[in-house]
Amino acid sequence: MKKRDFIKASLLGGIGLMSSGSSFGNEVGKPKQTGGLKHWVWENPDEKEDENSLKERYGRYFQAGIRGMFFEADSEKHFRAAKAAGLEAHRWMWTMNRGEKELLDNHPDWYAVSRDGKSCATNPPYVNYYRWLCPSKPEVQEYLKNHVKSILAMDYVDGIHLDYVRYCDVILPVNLWQNYKIDQTRELPEYDFCYCDTCRAKYKSEHGVDPLDIQYPDQSLSWRKFRYDRITNIVNSLAEIANGSKKAITAAVFPTPEVARRIVRQDWTNWNLDGVCPMIYHGFYKEQVSWIGDAVEEGIHFLCGRFPLYAGIFLPDFKTDEELEQGIKTALSHGASGISFFGDVSDKVLDILKKASV
Repeated sequence: MKKRDFIKASLLGGIGLMSSGSSFGNEVGKPKQTGGLKHWVWENPDEKEDENSLKERYGRYFQAGIRGMFFEADSEKHFRAAKAAGLEAHRWMWTMNRGEKELLDNHPDWYAVSRDGKSCATNPPYVNYYRWLCPSKPEVQEYLKNHVKSILAMDYVDGIHLDYVRYCDVILPVNLWQNYKIDQTRELPEYDFCYCDTCRAKYKSEHGVDPLDIQYPDQSLSWRKFRYDRITNIVNSLAEIANGSKKAITAAVFPTPEVARRIVRQDWTNWNLDGVCPMIYHGFYKEQVSWIGDAVEEGIHFLCGRFPLYAGIFLPDFKTDEELEQGIKTALSHGASGISFFGDVSDKVLDILKKASV
């Protein structure tokens, strides 16, 4: 699977510290000391790249202030080259959105079910690769824990980076509505998850009512919190594994605590992480570059110093070099501990990063 084909196709058609000596060794859930700015890059490793080109590229990254990589696939060559250049090398993992054939064929009952009764195993919402697991099922929880254990057992992996660690988007970012010819000014049942038997039974045992019988489910505070807590439970159980392995755990999340809770049931300020990368993709929300600062400020306010926030930016959103410099400076001036880049991290981008980080 390629990272965010959904959002890239939608948007672009219409217009991812020194190795093992990082600040991540602190106890999970406690404030982390970052010791200066730390920038990251999301990358899908290309096995065609040779070791010399990787050494040269990662060396340039380090000189520009980048200190870590989030690799979407397992590539020992890329991980070791990054570490040799002084970068941390973390495995970037799709978490709740998993469409492996083995899972679909053998465990269709693990998948989330929409309010109108359709399973992600057979009726994926929006796009074919949106195959969301149900976080309430013990089998899913155990599967994810074992997967993280296997990744962190590799000696060249410095940490785990969680992505798609949420429910399906009950509401898409507004800039995507036109691409899917959809009006989401209200929550629609086909995008509202999860109403499987496990979730319904667990919620009813706690609150005395079947969520399908709630007259206005989008207005039910307890039903919403129930789902926040299901994802938080997944994250914090994986954090225990990472902490026990003395390796880092971070996550790519929606841009602000309010947006994340409202549209993907993601309560990331209550997670036990070592760092978070909110995807503050201003173009997705039809916002100006200045909004990046607002988003960073909101996230830091609600984190209360629990762990660093690294502002994720989507490079194609920036129309000019000046806009990119403004975006980086805005994020850093509002308290971000660094920037995480998604897109083509060219020499020009590295130069802008160095200039804006001073």
